Amino acid sequence: MVEEEAKSLPMELREKQGVENNGFVQNEAFDDKESDTSSQEEIPKPCAVSVDPTAMEEPVLKPYAGMPKEVLLHFSSQARYRVTREILFWLIITAAVVLVCATVAIIALSPKCLDWWQAGPVYQIYPRSFKDSNMDGNGDLKGIQDKLDHITYLNIKTIWLTSFFKSPLKDLGYGAEDFYDVDPVFGSMSDFENLLAAIHDRGLKVIMDVIPNHTSDKHRWFQLSRNRTGKYTDYYIWQDCAGTAGSITPPNNWVNCVFGNSSWQWDSVRNQCYYHQFGKEQPDLNFRSPAVQQEITDIIKFWLGKGIDGLSFGSVKFLLEATHLRDEPQVDKSQKPESITAYSQLYHDYTTTQVGMHDIIRGFRQTMNQFSSEPGRYRFMGSDGDEKEDIEAVMMYYGTAFVQEADFPFNFNLINMKNLSGNSVFEAVDLWMRNMPAGKWPNWAVGSPNAVRISSRVGKEYVNVMNMLLLTLPGTPVTYYGEEIGMRNIASENVSGEQVTSDPLFSSEKSPMQWDGQANAGFTDGNSSWLPVNSDYHSVNVEIQMSSSNSTLNLYRELTSLRNNELPFHRGWMCYVWNDSNVFVYVRELDGLDRVFMMVLNFGQESMIDLQALVPNLPSEATVRLSTNFSDAGRAVNTKMVKTEMGEGLVLEYKTAEPVHSMETFQGNCFVSEKACYSSAFDLLYISC
Repeated sequence: MVEEEAKSLPMELREKQGVENNGFVQNEAFDDKESDTSSQEEIPKPCAVSVDPTAMEEPVLKPYAGMPKEVLLHFSSQARYRVTREILFWLIITAAVVLVCATVAIIALSPKCLDWWQAGPVYQIYPRSFKDSNMDGNGDLKGIQDKLDHITYLNIKTIWLTSFFKSPLKDLGYGAEDFYDVDPVFGSMSDFENLLAAIHDRGLKVIMDVIPNHTSDKHRWFQLSRNRTGKYTDYYIWQDCAGTAGSITPPNNWVNCVFGNSSWQWDSVRNQCYYHQFGKEQPDLNFRSPAVQQEITDIIKFWLGKGIDGLSFGSVKFLLEATHLRDEPQVDKSQKPESITAYSQLYHDYTTTQVGMHDIIRGFRQTMNQFSSEPGRYRFMGSDGDEKEDIEAVMMYYGTAFVQEADFPFNFNLINMKNLSGNSVFEAVDLWMRNMPAGKWPNWAVGSPNAVRISSRVGKEYVNVMNMLLLTLPGTPVTYYGEEIGMRNIASENVSGEQVTSDPLFSSEKSPMQWDGQANAGFTDGNSSWLPVNSDYHSVNVEIQMSSSNSTLNLYRELTSLRNNELPFHRGWMCYVWNDSNVFVYVRELDGLDRVFMMVLNFGQESMIDLQALVPNLPSEATVRLSTNFSDAGRAVNTKMVKTEMGEGLVLEYKTAEPVHSMETFQGNCFVSEKACYSSAFDLLYISC
């Protein structure tokens, strides 16, 4: 009977080897017994069926994807999961703490990043002579925008524009008629805004000149002042002048710093004399008037608001004059006072660098700082501190450890050299480096608007070595347009009377930029240029030098590339190694970096020098990284016999474990700004050397 019932079960139960069958029979018998308790009929004996004991055990529950919260909590309390979880938790916490500590340590040990005005060369442009875009013979702002590719080709990071304010252009635009407008010769305010946007789009910065000391006599302020109108009455320096029989006797012996003779000019409208340090068309502002100081502050804010990245303040040592108006002391006491006509015949104790002048400059700095709060938008401030004979007075423009003034006063030492030699170059460099306040940043220039071009000043054979000097010294190099191709001054007789500037300090003999060998050197498509181009433009121009591997232009470009890509030139040590009448030798090196660059620059005649005798443990060979003779690049030289021709410059590279600045022999001859050390293991800079 049991067998028959088993046969009648569904297939799936039969396949389970009798486990279900056994239970089924027991349950049926139990049911029958419950339904008929009075029956005494014997219950059939069930047959024996084999059962697997393990099949009767409760199934083991394992973790699975998507398990509910109750199941998850069941497993999370187990030791193997709890311990693993705690280990991972503390590993994450430890890693986070280590990461934070490492970040803090890196920030604490990392040197301050160089600002944009420290990171690369500055290229100074006089807009009227750079590029003419509208065929009127005058360079303009659109012309500069058209030639921005040239700036980037040179690896330049910052453009410095000389004055382009509306003015009568009596001294290349430095006597402004309106500080809030662009002179029509250069274009419009819209042209300026477009130029500024184009410069910034290329990742470049721009600095502009401001001369706050004086204005043009065409300025609205002067016209109101001479008529004694309201607050403008005292905007300028007015004094009564004694007069007899039509002649005017000035208040004192103060002499014009440009043309000589009296610096006082009679004004028939006001019936008084006004004071002018420069041309008579450029009356000095009265900076003892708070209203005047506020006017200049407003001008600064206006241009910074336009987006200009920095300002260079010129002629600042003339901002104040002594109120007592006493005669200045004579250099030659025996000279008759009435015969004094030259600026050099007086000591200028009462007309330059007066008490309170630096306070005014600090005020400029404070105004600029208001626009420097945004990250990456620091506003650079430069000043013209050309005191020539008084280096301590120049260094005061840096400010103090507690009160900031200029980021740097412009350095004209290499321009003011009376003669060129290895010794004179060393003296010019050392004068700045030895007197510069600790922690300040140097700068160098070999050309400027008021200096004769290098080629005309010292000779064309020295142009390349002067550029090599400029671009390998520590600090910020400043190049005046055209020096990168070795342009020369034009002869004075080629300049018409109408074109000559009224200010002999500003050389009008620097001709327009020479772009190519076409008519007018590619400066203008018009019939003529405001100044004649130099007759050598067929051979000295940008186009021809770009295609010549051994040109002044391409050497300049290689030098700027070297400077931008090698850490020792950014912020490393400079140590003097040797100088004599012919050569100046110095090294650039960085703590932690085993590569050293040694410059051997010839500013005299042919020379042979034994560098091994000068530098202990110097390797017997060094590689020429760059040379004024391009064919020498990559050549190995014997450091015991390094030969240089007249005007030749070498950048030598060698490896050493003993840098020059660590040698006792050179203590006192090494300088560093923004000190940093290099870690080759982590490829980063740090300050704890």
